Amino acid sequence: MSHRFEDGRLRYITLGCAHGGKARNRTTNVARPRPTSKTCCNARINPTFFKGVFKLLTIHNTHNHGLSPQKSRFFHCNREVSLSVKRMLDTNDQVGIRMNKSFAALVQEADGFENFPFNEKDCRNYIDKACHLRLGKGGAGAIHEYFARMQYKNNGFFSLLDMDDNERLKNVFWADSRSRASYKYFGEVVTFDTTYLTNRYGMPFAPFVGVNHHGQSILLGAGLTSNEDTETFTWLFQS
Repeated sequence: MSHRFEDGRLRYITLGCAHGGKARNRTTNVARPRPTSKTCCNARINPTFFKGVFKLLTIHNTHNHGLSPQKSRFFHCNREVSLSVKRMLDTNDQVGIRMNKSFAALVQEADGFENFPFNEKDCRNYIDKACHLRLGKGGAGAIHEYFARMQYKNNGFFSLLDMDDNERLKNVFWADSRSRASYKYFGEVVTFDTTYLTNRYGMPFAPFVGVNHHGQSILLGAGLTSNEDTETFTWLFQS
């Protein structure tokens, strides 16, 4: 929770325990209430923003429930697959080694799964994302050449390619002159959807669609994305 001055500057914030507050049963089946983690825990800190730095005002560090510090590695902010592990997963996946065997090897090497800040699901998510980035041989170059030809034929054609550190294609956005002109006149309302279809590499197709003065749907731009996370959508909308 945060409070701000009238001009929008941050005044102070409250960081509380996730078990704070009262439990509220929102299920309609009273015979099978949903479990809750709320215990009215008052553990919290209150820092205030003063002269460019945060200053702690109050600290309540007594919890009314059991704590499990060893589970902190499961928090989203702490879960990270290291670069060396990513390289090993990439290599194993490309030679056909199944994920369960790759993860078992990691567990054995680390003397237990509790010794690294990720789990098998994180590894699977990474490989799924990496597979989206693996175009066929010359695929990225072919797309670049096609867009270059379109730009030569039509000065109003716009495209942008997003590459990763290994020069693999991550995301693509393009819009031809007709789409850009349509956006200029009918850009008040734009719909965006990535659930329509995917290409042969599993990359979601992301069309930007508007409505003209005849009530007809018109394409305002399109993209192919390797993932559906905040970073990807930020790049796509900025493009």
